Amino acid sequence: MANKAAWRRVWPPSAAFVVFVALWQAACDFGRVDPWILPAPSAIALRMKEDAGLLAGHLGATLQLALSGVAIGLAAGVAVAILLHLMPFVRSALSPFVIASQNVPLIALGPLLMIWFGFGLTPKLILLTLVCFFPVAWSMLAGLGRAEPHLREYLAMIGASRRDMLLRLELPASLPYLFAGLKITVTYSVTSAIVAEWLGASRGIGYYLVLKFKGYDTSAVFGAVLCIVALCLALYGLASLLEQGVVRRRLRTRPVKAGWRK
Repeated sequence: MANKAAWRRVWPPSAAFVVFVALWQAACDFGRVDPWILPAPSAIALRMKEDAGLLAGHLGATLQLALSGVAIGLAAGVAVAILLHLMPFVRSALSPFVIASQNVPLIALGPLLMIWFGFGLTPKLILLTLVCFFPVAWSMLAGLGRAEPHLREYLAMIGASRRDMLLRLELPASLPYLFAGLKITVTYSVTSAIVAEWLGASRGIGYYLVLKFKGYDTSAVFGAVLCIVALCLALYGLASLLEQGVVRRRLRTRPVKAGWRK
């Protein structure tokens, strides 16, 4: 039954993708479209095969940068969420600045970071951290305030401290929200890494993309875009699997033990 349900979810988008690629190929074969404007899927696949080793190396560099940004952004997001939750005054004071930080265009912020910190890894990690921490922080902050009221009242009644309330009730309740933010973050991390590599890098799929764009190698540009999409989907899938494992384990345990006392 589970396999049938999974198949029903998979086959409609798969069939739609196959039809789309077939129509694209037919349009390029019979529609007299110039290859430098819109290359055929077969030409893109051939170009990717020719550059397979090069693409793998650049994709690995982008993945490493993206995962570094996710790790730092996740840690920063969790810390900021807990701080703002425990200190409402700080939340009121800093929330406008946190939100404003997300409205600065990356293409404008990147050059400034490179002026301040040079052309090494540091400005790229700062850029990714600024992008990655916000979805995690804001999602988890919402989750921390959604703990079940009757459990909160029960813990208060038996004399639980603020620390116990946070560890035993609020943090477990925020896990679904945390993972919702994480799934957004992992996709943002890849696009932000691409922007960082555009601004200045000697490797990475963003660097490869710029080189091929300047050389009017449209097939290679499409290949790079496909690699970026595949990487985003892979990271999103990993985050979803991690969520399922953690949430499933949490559902097997009660958030508050009936016999617990301070």
